[in-house]
Amino acid sequence: MADSATPSPADKRLAVAFSGGRDSTALLHAAAKSADGAQVFALHVHHGLSPQADVWLAHCERFAADLGVRFLCRRLSGRPAAGESIEAWARSGRHAALQDMCGEAGTDLLLLAHHRRDQAETFLLQALRGSGVAGLAAMPAAQWRDGICWARPWLDQPRESIEAYVLAHGLVFIDDASNADTRFERNRLRLEVWPKLAASEAALARSARWAQQALDLQREMAEIDLPVLLRGAALDMNALRQLSPARASNALRAWLAEQAGVPAPASLVLRLLAEAEMHGQWPLADGELRLYRGLLRWNAAPEVHCGPSQSVNLASAGIHEQADWGGRWRVERTHGNGLSAAILARLQLRKRSGGEQFQRAPKSALRSLKKAWQETGVPAWERSGPLLFHGQQLVFVPGLGIDARALAASDETRFSLCWEAKA
Repeated sequence: MADSATPSPADKRLAVAFSGGRDSTALLHAAAKSADGAQVFALHVHHGLSPQADVWLAHCERFAADLGVRFLCRRLSGRPAAGESIEAWARSGRHAALQDMCGEAGTDLLLLAHHRRDQAETFLLQALRGSGVAGLAAMPAAQWRDGICWARPWLDQPRESIEAYVLAHGLVFIDDASNADTRFERNRLRLEVWPKLAASEAALARSARWAQQALDLQREMAEIDLPVLLRGAALDMNALRQLSPARASNALRAWLAEQAGVPAPASLVLRLLAEAEMHGQWPLADGELRLYRGLLRWNAAPEVHCGPSQSVNLASAGIHEQADWGGRWRVERTHGNGLSAAILARLQLRKRSGGEQFQRAPKSALRSLKKAWQETGVPAWERSGPLLFHGQQLVFVPGLGIDARALAASDETRFSLCWEAKA
């Protein structure tokens, strides 16, 4: 493989993800030889999974020193969580470690040694999993993540070219015995299936490139559709369903990924598109999707607070913290409807027990809290928080405000009251 396969960086610093294996050894060597004055960093991740990990670390450090490049290392701590695969845990930890080391090195360019066979294998694995276009697109030649460009300059190069490069330069590399462990999905594919498909490597990699183009088109279409579908932070599901099924699915998946930071499961996308009811809640990532009256919102999971029943004095204007309930009270002087200082000074804070009734206006009928919330259009997630009572009289309800039966007389000094839950 010609050294020119590695692009000369415009920046004065670049980093190479360096495991010590054949491919990354070749890439680090080529990058160092063609750096053209740029400072090269070798970034090594010590996974701690193999008894040989310390030996590999020492080898990598020596190799980098012999090349005259800076060497950085991070050791992963912990172990996979229950139900998490070793591969997924190691990959997540490796990505975080490489991102962190790029920051330490002061570079935004990270080179990875993936080649054409890696790309073809990834395409095939994703196809066997039933992945959509995003999965079939496999690995992009360059991708920005949190300010770092993850670049794969050899993605179109066959593995044989890398092997020839290593042989020509007499490079010594690590041969990880775990690559023969067929418990891992990619190893099974590589050892048991790939020998029969080797002749199709170029075609599979080409299919991945077509999938990448299709993915780019999907993203461009979502950028056109989403501004028309947004209602503030919410997605208008009624407007979404006016699009063709493929276009609606594409816009919804793009919005979900943007909101939650991770792709949504295909089953959730299908359910949201087919959902007939006008309300519902579904978990997604570290938050929750909420559909109410045709508008879909995603909210990060809030801390659940339910403090004790207690007496509170809110007779003075200002902010009154209520940390045990996860929020605070805002009290302000008002010339409109409000509460008297006498009532505000002697309040009981309680959680909902059932059977409470609320009156929205002086001449309106009493309604159960559930009915009052529904009539006012208050979604379920805005109904949390404490109820306020004066004796047995309901005074204030989150999302509804002041009960009309507790309003101060027109000749009294009045105060408005608002509950602010902390995000």
